[in-house]
Amino acid sequence: MNSSARKTFNENFSDEKYADFLVDLNAGLKNPIEFRIAETPVFLTDDFRDKLLQAGEEIVETILKPGFKELSERAIPEKWRVANETGHSHFIALDFGVCKDSAGNIVPKLIEMQGFPSLYGFQVHLAENYRHAFNIPGNQTIFFNGLSKSSYLELLRKTIIGPYQPDEVVLMDVDAPNQKTAVDFCITEGYIGIPIVSLADLIQEGDQLFYKTTAGEKKRIRRIYNRLIFDEIESDPEIFKKVVDIRQPLDVEWVTHPNWFYRISKFTMPFLKGDHIPKTQFLDEVSEIPEDLQNYVLKPLFSFAGQGVIIDIMDGDIEKITDPENWILQEKVTYEPVLQSPDGGVKIEIRLLYLWPDGDAKPTLAVNLSRLSRGKMIGVRYNKDFDWVGGTVAFMHK
Repeated sequence: MNSSARKTFNENFSDEKYADFLVDLNAGLKNPIEFRIAETPVFLTDDFRDKLLQAGEEIVETILKPGFKELSERAIPEKWRVANETGHSHFIALDFGVCKDSAGNIVPKLIEMQGFPSLYGFQVHLAENYRHAFNIPGNQTIFFNGLSKSSYLELLRKTIIGPYQPDEVVLMDVDAPNQKTAVDFCITEGYIGIPIVSLADLIQEGDQLFYKTTAGEKKRIRRIYNRLIFDEIESDPEIFKKVVDIRQPLDVEWVTHPNWFYRISKFTMPFLKGDHIPKTQFLDEVSEIPEDLQNYVLKPLFSFAGQGVIIDIMDGDIEKITDPENWILQEKVTYEPVLQSPDGGVKIEIRLLYLWPDGDAKPTLAVNLSRLSRGKMIGVRYNKDFDWVGGTVAFMHK
């Protein structure tokens, strides 16, 4: 990580500045941000940025291979398979832990991947507030591929809205106003003008979908910017008797189609190879259980936000699993606490965020999301009662 930028930031940091930063960050939002925002951004060296670029490119090459859809067909649970699948995912997110290799070099290691949107709107808002509150120099950017804020938002509009009008495209989640990521919904609405709806707001007539505008007008939906994850409705098996069954063939486009959430996921990792990929196997294909199980983790394929992961495998854990084809055994990735806070090292995870509008030959690496941790895992539930942890963004030289 960039030690000179870190030194300058830490010397000028104060709790008062951080408090003012949070006030400004929440100003103008419908509701306060519900997840913890870290005290600091991440500052990448050119060398580490280039390693991230290379790692991301190698993974995307696998996704672009002609047989990828056939390879990932088993990834989609039949009960959540949605009709009219698109040819590619409009969004790709790759999560890398910042680690140390055997030679002592700081390197990225792939942790997770998903064919699903992330905080594409919020990260821009977050970076602008970090820049203002802590005087981040103008030669530092959060964008890749030479993008600026205006060209990035244009690429975001092209990806989400495509050939339609903003009011013909809806951002949809199961209960949109009450999601922890609702702040991103609100900011995205402000940036590109699309309305936000919940699953229960969808109105079906034949194979067409509509929603009610704030003025009470019934409006045809041409495209759904999908933020709904089926894990969140799994507990209600009767849900599609109460709301529109979005799995059926409907005359509507998806960005991105729900099937891609499964195709580009933990399921993909056993097919990846390279220096930045931890050794990963489907559990049912493991011919011999490793003797050093303490260096591995067990992950269920169909879970969200780290739920069900067995970090410290105990005797009998593998034998208890009744559906090994739906689990992976993955080499444990050890994060290196390289970010220096005022009272010790902090671990970093960096998410590369790609946009892939219709008509483009391949996805474009656009922006990033970062998270800081002192717990066993990165998520919020593992970092309660710590400071210098939470959601953030990485700056790098333009």
